[in-house]
Amino acid sequence: MSVVTLDRATIAINGRAVLKDISFAIEPGEFIGVLGPNGAGKTTLMRSILGLLPPTSGQLKVFGETPRCGNPAIGYLPQLRTVLPDLRVRGLDYIASSLNGERWGLPSLSAADRKAIEATLDDVGARDLASRALSDMSGGERQRLLLAQALMGQPKLLLLDEPLISLDARHQEVVIDVIKTVCRERKITVLFSAHELNQLLGAIDRVLYLGNGHAELGRVDEVVTAPVLSKLYGTEIEVLRAGGHIFVLSRGRDVERDAHNHDHGHHGHAH
Repeated sequence: MSVVTLDRATIAINGRAVLKDISFAIEPGEFIGVLGPNGAGKTTLMRSILGLLPPTSGQLKVFGETPRCGNPAIGYLPQLRTVLPDLRVRGLDYIASSLNGERWGLPSLSAADRKAIEATLDDVGARDLASRALSDMSGGERQRLLLAQALMGQPKLLLLDEPLISLDARHQEVVIDVIKTVCRERKITVLFSAHELNQLLGAIDRVLYLGNGHAELGRVDEVVTAPVLSKLYGTEIEVLRAGGHIFVLSRGRDVERDAHNHDHGHHGHAH
């Protein structure tokens, strides 16, 4: 059974169709890179899979069923800049809060809960973050902590919304590597949205490219082509491959990189 299936689904926000009549299926254990220009619907799709935004027409099934909010089989890491926890909180307490329905200041953790948290922190290489305050962590460390939180409860599907934003190249590599390793070991299906494809080339099984209301899912060499991306971007796109990298160009400019810089200009760095 496919993990996520869309059959001619249209997903709209305030009456505007962000994704129109899209169909694809994601299989168990796949690591899918979700790409596309800003506003293409990467976050919107994840919210629909979480059950927060039902399609206006067509069907969306997760594990063969209509998505429902709070499904423990789905782990979710929202964009870092939308997550503003109390920065004085220790790593352990931050994760513990999610185990007990977002209640801060827990009286005590059961031994089993504590063990589960420590095992998950170990898996993402972050055991030392348990005793530290969020305010003392770098962006990369905080991202690992949030990843550990998303992995609590043994999810079968992990939705990661631009987890690389505001991390430097080294931290990006580490985060991708940790996610790839943990999810392969635990046989977790991953949807990992990103600005740039190159960061994910060594990790993903297939790429889901969104744009202009459309969606294309397939191997990188099937989807990342001039004809497919020109349709998704709504403008003529050229795809160059060099030195193990792929460059997506419009009139000679790197559209992925431009979007990335433009995005940072708007929002500033997430801390």
